[in-house]
Amino acid sequence: MKSLLLCRHAKSSWSDNTLADIDRPLNKRGKRDAPLMGARLAMLGVKPDAIVSSPARRAYKTARHLAGTLGFSRKMILVINEIYEASPDVLLAIIGAFDNRADQVVMIGHNSEITVLANRLGGLGIDNIPTCGVVALDFAVRSWRDVTKSRGVQVFFEYPRKIHDE
Repeated sequence: MKSLLLCRHAKSSWSDNTLADIDRPLNKRGKRDAPLMGARLAMLGVKPDAIVSSPARRAYKTARHLAGTLGFSRKMILVINEIYEASPDVLLAIIGAFDNRADQVVMIGHNSEITVLANRLGGLGIDNIPTCGVVALDFAVRSWRDVTKSRGVQVFFEYPRKIHDE
């Protein structure tokens, strides 16, 4: 069994228009929501074997917040440059190359690709994964390369507003 958690990075700041897109930081809401989502994931029993992130500052900071609240070593976050501006097909190739010793992986990336990928892998109909939203899918496979040949079963779809509205 492989478990893939697809996470859209937390809300980023647009206040400094001189920054390159890859360098945009989290804004106040993003800094609040990322630890909140980490706590929700911990409550749901998430214990990742790996966390992979886009190199974009906002994605990596989201990964660090999630790791901190999940008890995952921040030094072990794997930054994969190809996640930034990747098509869903490139993301699938990255997933297919995950180390099979890892059974649960959190991938932090960008929209619209994360939404498209979640819908494709899970046969879902999600219009938009909100910032810091997480879709968890389970796959009845032994190898990550087989994830593309299997339909994932949605375990949960969590996002900050859902938590705030409870």
